[in-house]
Amino acid sequence: MTGLLLTTPRAWARRVVGLLPGVEVPSRLAGRTVMVTGASSGIGEATARAVAAKGARVLLVARRADELARVAREIEAAGGAAHAYACDLTDVAAVDAMVGAVLAEHGGVDMLVNNAGRSIRRSLSLSYERVHDVERTVAINYVAPVRLVLAFLPGMVERGDGHVVNILTWGVQVKAPKFAAYIASKAALDTFSRIAGRETYGDGVTFTNVRLSLVRTDMIGPTDAYRRTPAMTPEQAAAKVVRALEDRPLTVNTVAGSVAEVLNLVAPRLSDAVSHAAAQRFPDSPSAARHVSPDRSVG
Repeated sequence: MTGLLLTTPRAWARRVVGLLPGVEVPSRLAGRTVMVTGASSGIGEATARAVAAKGARVLLVARRADELARVAREIEAAGGAAHAYACDLTDVAAVDAMVGAVLAEHGGVDMLVNNAGRSIRRSLSLSYERVHDVERTVAINYVAPVRLVLAFLPGMVERGDGHVVNILTWGVQVKAPKFAAYIASKAALDTFSRIAGRETYGDGVTFTNVRLSLVRTDMIGPTDAYRRTPAMTPEQAAAKVVRALEDRPLTVNTVAGSVAEVLNLVAPRLSDAVSHAAAQRFPDSPSAARHVSPDRSVG
C-alpha cells in the first residue's frame, strides 16, 4: 500500500503504539457516522460490514432496497449499527431527498466512501455512436460522488473534521486501452478530490483516493479476459478502504500502478507501444462487439 507513505504523522504514531504488547488502540471509526455508497454488494457491502465492525454507525446507500435491507439486518445481527437509504445517485431529486433525510436523522456524516460506480470496457472503434456510454458512466462515477461531497462538506468543515474516500482504479495511472469512458470518469474524481483536499487543508477535512487493482465482483463479470485473471476479494479491498479511513493517506496505490505511472511520464511512447500490444491480446468481449453494453453498476 504505497499510499501509506503519505499517511499523517498521527496515523503513524497510532500504528506504532498499536504494535506495543498488550496495547489496543481504538479505531478512529468508533462512534463515527460513515456513509458507504454502492453498499448492496461487492466492495461496498464488504466495506460497510468492516466499518460497522470497527464501531461506526454505517449509512448504506444503493438503488436496491431489498439488498440494502438484507445487509443492514446482517450488520445489526452481528452487533453493528446500520441504516439503509435506497437511492439512485444519478437522480437529483432522489439524492436531495436522501441527503435531507440523513441530515435530519444523523446531523450529517463524518466520513463518506464513494464506492457506487459503473465499469465499461469497449474499444473506441465500437463506440462511435455510443456517446451515451460516456454520459452515463460520468453520471455515476463522477457527478454523483461530487454531488455527495458538496452536500456533506459544509457540515464537515463546520465541525472541523471529516474524511472522504473515493474508490477508484489503478487505471487512472495505467491508462489501459478499451476503458476510456470508465477510467476518464474515475480520473476526473481523482483530480477533483486532490484539489478539494487542498482547499480544505486548513479545515480538518481530508480526502483519500484508493486506486484498486482488479476485484472479483459482478462488475467485472462481462469481461471474458478477467475470468482467469488474479483478483482481490471484496473483503481484501474493504480492508484497504478501512485502513484509508483510519489513516487518511492521500492515495492508496498498487506497485504496478505506480510503475506504470512513472513509465507514462519518462517513456510515454514506449508506454503507448506496450499498452497497445497488450490490448491486442485481449479483444473486446462478444457483448461489446454486438453493441450490447457489457457494463455493471454498483449502487
